[in-house]
Amino acid sequence: MTDPKRLFDFPYYQLEKYPQEKALITKYEGKWVATSTQEYIDKANALSRALIKMEVKPNDKIALISSTNRTEWNICDIAIMQTGAQDVPIYPTISEDEYEYVLNHSESIYCFVSDKEVYDKVMAIKANVPSLKEVYTFDKIEGAKNWSEVLQMGKDESNQSELDKRKEAIHEDDVATLIYTSGTTGKPKGVMLSHKNIGSNAKYSAERLPIVMGKSKALSFLPVCHVYERMLHYMYQYCGVELYFAESLDTISQNLNEVKPEVMTAVPRVLEKVYDKIYAKGGELTGIKKKLFFWAIDLGLRYEPYGQNGWWYETQLKLANKLIFSKWREALGGNIKAIASGSAPLQPRLARVFNAGQIPVMEGYGLTETSPVVSVNDMRNHGFKIGTVGKPLRETEVKIAEDGEILVKGPQVMLGYFKNDEETEKVMEGGYFHTGDIGEIDSEGFLKITDRKKEMFKTSGGKYVAPQTIENVMKQSRFIEQMMVVGEGEKMPAALIQPDFEFIKEWGKLKNHNLPSDNKELVKNKQVIDRIQEEVDFYNERFGQWEKIKKFELTPDPWSIEGGQLTPTMKMKRKVIKEMYKDLYDKIYGA
Repeated sequence: MTDPKRLFDFPYYQLEKYPQEKALITKYEGKWVATSTQEYIDKANALSRALIKMEVKPNDKIALISSTNRTEWNICDIAIMQTGAQDVPIYPTISEDEYEYVLNHSESIYCFVSDKEVYDKVMAIKANVPSLKEVYTFDKIEGAKNWSEVLQMGKDESNQSELDKRKEAIHEDDVATLIYTSGTTGKPKGVMLSHKNIGSNAKYSAERLPIVMGKSKALSFLPVCHVYERMLHYMYQYCGVELYFAESLDTISQNLNEVKPEVMTAVPRVLEKVYDKIYAKGGELTGIKKKLFFWAIDLGLRYEPYGQNGWWYETQLKLANKLIFSKWREALGGNIKAIASGSAPLQPRLARVFNAGQIPVMEGYGLTETSPVVSVNDMRNHGFKIGTVGKPLRETEVKIAEDGEILVKGPQVMLGYFKNDEETEKVMEGGYFHTGDIGEIDSEGFLKITDRKKEMFKTSGGKYVAPQTIENVMKQSRFIEQMMVVGEGEKMPAALIQPDFEFIKEWGKLKNHNLPSDNKELVKNKQVIDRIQEEVDFYNERFGQWEKIKKFELTPDPWSIEGGQLTPTMKMKRKVIKEMYKDLYDKIYGA
């Protein structure tokens, strides 16, 4: 087979180039269960044949909702696309109302779900979705139709020729999937991505992946309904990588040690938590061990790639790797060759310290509308620069508009928004996709993101404030878990801060402060407020007078996806947070 052009070609390409005994591996009842490349294709074909019998026609929509990444999802994905239909992956954690909106807007006719919780949510609104004929589950649930019934129906191969005809008729420029953006504002938009959009992104991203083709393992835990993780699944198939699905976010460290992968993906929030955990453990050490730990971290925070710090630094770093960082690598399974970080800006200190410890965290940049990767760092050939998101992928043109907005043209740019020509025209003005991000390209061709255009605001004094820059600097504080800078149209910038409750309680014990255990009381505690004020004052020094955080209020709840403050990819829902803590906002500005 020549290079795969359509997304369902990827498993066939793997079968020919790097056939795997373990192509997709999921844990069921405590045991890893592997599906070979051949089995993967056979099951997808059976499911496709069944869908044709169930009167699925080209361009029909079928929804996929799973709480965890698992083999069944990938089989359904390939099976749906082979029939000429498109799948609609939906975040499991969104509300019933949002389920209803997406299912209706996409006019989905069938829905495959993972477990009882998701099944109950869909069934609660099924009556309000006239297009939806049936819901099938991966887990066995009493009273629900199971996906195995569909597989069984497809065992009869009498309509295989019809399936072959359909596959042949599908072109790489046809729509492959409809992905609804999690949106920090307004209703989600259905992004139409073609086979070529995602397929080219998988192939060109593979050029930045430092692994041995056909002989590596990956651990997948970011939601596959997000285009980032999903594109990587095709890339893993293209590279002959064994793809293991983590059981949940909580079991990652256990799964890393079981699988010992060479590659995984992460969002900065996950890397921050890993680092904070390691840092906290270091704080519990005593004597020489503690001194060595913090010496290594201090060294790591000054890291520059390619030996730029000179031989004496490199000699010390070798020692730090032997004594300290080797244990960090072991905790991640011991084999990591690359961690691709995306979805939000990565703090440069994390890029420095992990890379110093030979845990190559490579930051990239992209959006759902760009399938998603626009650019990504790569340690090889001097393609890595801290504080940047790397150089653009092959065939990708990036330019900066007069107002600083990043514009993109390339094979990964979406076909448009489903049923929304007006919005499509707006973002595709002049033939380039307008990302809504502000950035710059340096003299060596590295792209740097400076802020979200939509999130920048003016104070009443007419000064521009870039909130993300301030938030990322202040979040380096161990006392601050999350932070949102506010102040549009107000006389000064201020912040809503969600403290790191766990760390503050530890700090309170160490300092013998008698802190309240209830978070609602903790955020009113004078010692806590004064200590966070010290942190804010310290980081404020880095900013101009008009950008400094003049006031802040602490929020009593941890911000989460379930709580509604964060999108499924852990971005802040700014409007929601501002509304949620209106009383605190009014307190700051004396409304």
